[in-house]
Amino acid sequence: MRDLLLQSSGLAAIVLALIHGVLGETKVFARASIEPARLRTLIRLVWQAGTVAWIGGGVLLLVAPRLESSLARHWIVATLAIVFGFAALANAFAMRGRHFGWVGMGAVVALAVAGY
Repeated sequence: MRDLLLQSSGLAAIVLALIHGVLGETKVFARASIEPARLRTLIRLVWQAGTVAWIGGGVLLLVAPRLESSLARHWIVATLAIVFGFAALANAFAMRGRHFGWVGMGAVVALAVAGY
């Protein structure tokens, strides 16, 4: 059961990351006017770097049960709980709770900790 919770956390992290990337491109940057153009490109790439990092974290959560090291499982869960927990708090604060992202990121944390 613990492994299933941890893998669910990883899958949720990947889905949230993909939603983050798509919404960034279709909703945020489609409307944003950022000058100069190279700064727009930089901000867009930094946004997507977060997407890629969250996908990487999701992959680690997915494979953690297959690793034969409880120490690796511990550090994967601890590190990603902090990363997604901070992102959830920042999202809730910045959007005053009116954005679904903090709930999804909080669910990733809860599933990961429950699967630890």
